[in-house]
Amino acid sequence: MAGKVLVVDDDAGIQRLLQQTLRGEGYEVLLATEAAEAIRIWQSESPSLLLLDVTLPGVDGYELATRIRGAEPAGRHVPIIMLTSDRDVSQKVRALRSGADDYLVKPFHPAELLARFKALIARFAPGETLGGRPPMGRIHAYYGAKGGVGTTTIAINTAIALRSLDRRVVLVDGNLQFGDHRVFMDLANDRKSIVDAINAPTIDADLLKGVVQAHDSGVDLLLAPPTPEAADLVTAGHMHEILQVLATMYDYVIVDIDKRLDELNLMVLDIAETIFAVMTADLSCLKNVRLVLGTMGHLGYASGKLKLVLNRSNAYTGINVKSAEGALRQPIEHQIVNEYRGAISALNTGAPFMAAKADSVLGRSVLDFAKAIDKAPARSLPQLQPGQAR
Repeated sequence: MAGKVLVVDDDAGIQRLLQQTLRGEGYEVLLATEAAEAIRIWQSESPSLLLLDVTLPGVDGYELATRIRGAEPAGRHVPIIMLTSDRDVSQKVRALRSGADDYLVKPFHPAELLARFKALIARFAPGETLGGRPPMGRIHAYYGAKGGVGTTTIAINTAIALRSLDRRVVLVDGNLQFGDHRVFMDLANDRKSIVDAINAPTIDADLLKGVVQAHDSGVDLLLAPPTPEAADLVTAGHMHEILQVLATMYDYVIVDIDKRLDELNLMVLDIAETIFAVMTADLSCLKNVRLVLGTMGHLGYASGKLKLVLNRSNAYTGINVKSAEGALRQPIEHQIVNEYRGAISALNTGAPFMAAKADSVLGRSVLDFAKAIDKAPARSLPQLQPGQAR
């Protein structure tokens, strides 16, 4: 068994659905129909996660979650998903304030439950995920040589694609001043950010578990500060320490950075196993990519560390892939097809296409990209101090 899950619900139909779904994932399912029984089982069995129905007899799910949070020993946090039939936002807020980590509206699809379930398990009990294997700890940097080439879109959707391959993934918004992940993934401005991590005396896994934000796609997010001025609080040293800790918690740490080659971004490029330089086939972008390649050469990066990713590869620009490779004197290892309207629509609605339309042409192209990344052998990297290139 992968672990235990406590289901607190007095609806026999929901109990059967949850038992079938979770047992299929290898979990032992414990059942309770009211609060006192739930607290007794929680204390004696130490389940990995709780699924609490809101409308329990006597003490409701909100109060039960509050009682469990109040009785938890120091340093322990059992993930809680609240189940309800109410779609009202105020009820969701109430659930989160009572101590729940997520909120699921009935009726729900088992796939959505599992996505939310696995995201929380990966955050709070990562050793139980995927048979208890240790995390791969691969740090990848996504860098756009020019604004508007789609770097953030590719980083977000590749993270979701990797999660669909049962990898534990955290997405770091490294554009600290003007990060877009909150908007593109439909998250409120009051969500915790990287600033909440650096304000603590020690940056460790327990701290970061409470700072990263779970997304409906199953990917965890470390968000940029909510205001541009707060970005100045985050140093290259902070980011270095955070990435090193995240690498002990996740299979993939995906860092989406802006195009500035300042101290912090250079540190991210240094520590990354692989740099994916996103480009389009136009003269302005090719010029910038040549400059980036020259800079990487001067920094002494090993051959193969930087991979070129051609976005909108089938869009007509007058420059084909062979000509672009000739101009850059480096092969373009990966290509993402052009479906500009679908990509923009996904960004504007806050619903990444890999979550909403994974079966689209663009979705399949990104999934192929993610599979290629996942199959690539990991490079053995030394531990570095900030600013020390490899």
